[in-house]
Amino acid sequence: MKYTVLVAEDDKDIANLLKLYLTSSGYEVMVAGNGQEAYEMAVDNPPDIGIFDIMMDKMNGYELTMKLREKYSFPIIFLSAKNMDSDKILGLDLGADDYMTKPFNPLEVVARVKSNLRRYYDLKGPAGQDGQEESHEREILNVKDLVLDKDGKTVTQDGRELVLTSTEFKILALLMKEPGRVFTKQQICENVIGDYFQSDDNSIMVHISNLRDKLGDDFRHPKYIRNIRGLGYKIEKDDQ
Repeated sequence: MKYTVLVAEDDKDIANLLKLYLTSSGYEVMVAGNGQEAYEMAVDNPPDIGIFDIMMDKMNGYELTMKLREKYSFPIIFLSAKNMDSDKILGLDLGADDYMTKPFNPLEVVARVKSNLRRYYDLKGPAGQDGQEESHEREILNVKDLVLDKDGKTVTQDGRELVLTSTEFKILALLMKEPGRVFTKQQICENVIGDYFQSDDNSIMVHISNLRDKLGDDFRHPKYIRNIRGLGYKIEKDDQ
């Protein structure tokens, strides 16, 4: 399968560089020069993944992501000169899956595209050669009042369904599969994303923070996700 990448970037040199590297890596590439054009292209032909600059004319990357998240869940990577932690946190909060700062290594962009695609489409579940899902026992995880259906891609808390991003879902599934086990940030990245980059540490912290907010978890007295200082994260067992 040949994946399609939507690049929204108003700097033509950067857009052409990304297109060159992505095309040579086997991806179909659509390029938009502003946010509005990118939105229209995504609606007409939904891509498998998006790479968006933040500071663009007509519609910035934040606005573009919020509008697309109303309809689509494909992975989005921000590629921006805005390098403050607050910018990264805002981007991830608005629905982006990854965040890279300029200047960047084009090979790392390609690696992150590959990682995000693998993470997203692995979440869809195994498929047979005919494209249909293989028959297998449904995997349901239960911890406290949480029920996670790995095949149905749903999470309920005391019967109420939670709306999670694909990354949040996979992190929660990893923790719930082995309650009480501590996972380092690197282990979470490798299990959820497939690759680990040093800059991913802050992204994992943001995803965990967003997940806690959706669970209504108090980080000072957590019911679900506990931070083990200097080690990583775990989900509490039923009896804790």
